[in-house]
Amino acid sequence: MSKRKAHATANSPVRESVEPEQLGPTLLDDTLGYSLRRAQLQVFQHFTATMAVHDIRPAQFSALVVVEANPGVTQSALAQALGIDPPRVVNLIHKLEERGLALRVRCKRDRRSHGIFLTKSGETLLAELKQLALDSDRRATVNLSDAERTQLLALLQKVY
Repeated sequence: MSKRKAHATANSPVRESVEPEQLGPTLLDDTLGYSLRRAQLQVFQHFTATMAVHDIRPAQFSALVVVEANPGVTQSALAQALGIDPPRVVNLIHKLEERGLALRVRCKRDRRSHGIFLTKSGETLLAELKQLALDSDRRATVNLSDAERTQLLALLQKVY
């Protein structure tokens, strides 16, 4: 199986390549999904770079924040709050436990369920991470005024 190379033929003229900075507007620019994804990439790049020193991913940070606000949250409730599949939350919590940031405790009411709690180390680290996350979020949205940022948050929350 040979790989085909793009080349000009007698029927197609030779054209200059288009560089990223030369790209023109497309239908994508008028779609919410595309714009949301591009904005998400921008925010996540800032967040990932900021949290790299602590080796924390967005989902891990989100889980820590939800657990802090809801001590004893079950794995299924956490999965629902984060919008991820329950099997993925099991792996996520396992990684947090390995790092000593969270722990699972069997629930008294339903012995099949586990409540998730932050450890003292998790609480201490999360206090620092929350400030880093807020700073990162502000840097990622530096082109927005405070009023625009507030409006954008309200509109996005209205969408979901």
